[in-house]
Amino acid sequence: MTHDNCIFCKIVAGQIPSAQVYSDDDVVVFKDINPAADLHLLMVPRKHIATLQDCQPEDQALLGKMMLLAPKLAREQGYAFDGDATNIDGNGFRVVMNTGPGGGQEVYHLHMHILAGPRPWKRM
Repeated sequence: MTHDNCIFCKIVAGQIPSAQVYSDDDVVVFKDINPAADLHLLMVPRKHIATLQDCQPEDQALLGKMMLLAPKLAREQGYAFDGDATNIDGNGFRVVMNTGPGGGQEVYHLHMHILAGPRPWKRM
């Protein structure tokens, strides 16, 4: 997929509507239209990077920001981990970045899935 026909680039640009929950100068976060869990957000950088493997040293700050933003968003959506390791339903979240076809990547624009809720979650 190239930048011109990338669905996530079009969502970031506002050409395709999305249910946004967060946006800033670096990322856009919206609800997945085919959720695999009760909470299923997609965090997409505004910068088009095809895969995690394509990230460069200059993307380190962006990746770190994404990792720190995920728990904040999970907390805001009611899925923070409260420290009780015996309660698996609704207590915590999962962060996934698929890379390449063997890794399950379907859209070739770097993105992070934030999932939470009662398990089992659907396969992504």
